[in-house]
Amino acid sequence: MFKVCTFFFFCSLFVVSTTVYAQKTEPVKMADSSKKKKSNIFSKPDPANYSPRVATLRSAILPGWGQATNKKYWKIPVIYAALGTTTYIFFRNTKQYREARDAYTNAIDNDPTNDYQVPQPYLTIIDQPERIKTFRNQVRQNVDYTVLIFILFWGLNVVDATVDAHLKTFDVSDDLSLQLRPGYSQLANTNGISLVLNIGKNHSK
Repeated sequence: MFKVCTFFFFCSLFVVSTTVYAQKTEPVKMADSSKKKKSNIFSKPDPANYSPRVATLRSAILPGWGQATNKKYWKIPVIYAALGTTTYIFFRNTKQYREARDAYTNAIDNDPTNDYQVPQPYLTIIDQPERIKTFRNQVRQNVDYTVLIFILFWGLNVVDATVDAHLKTFDVSDDLSLQLRPGYSQLANTNGISLVLNIGKNHSK
């Protein structure tokens, strides 16, 4: 009996000492992990220390940079096609606005000597300045819309990089599974089948 008590005493002492040692060494490990180099927008992406914030900031600074960080290279031409088309339309509308503005100014100055400066199609309606004015205002509105659409595309570029970056760090390992398991309901006092969704590591193993 004495030998059995002695055995359990030493076993208990071993468990307690192991627990105390683990509690003492855990803060050291946490301290070491906190010394990991943080990612910044100019550092090379590290899969072991990936930060969605980096992809978001890069995409906000330069469209497509965040997509390159996420290795979604096929999206870069789509982004620049949208921004490039919007930029082209902006400059075209800006040119039309300036031409309509100058044509309206020449149409209402009551000086026919400078009518040769008015380009087509405004020259054919130079005696109808209100029509030129209406077109000028419409083109000016289109310029504003183009700027808003450009900003919208730029914002969508940032949102896309952010979503892809978060999905990149999402757990899609084998620990994420949907399983059918037999179960027992204490409330209904019956056996049945349960649909179990495991997310993350199974700590019961």
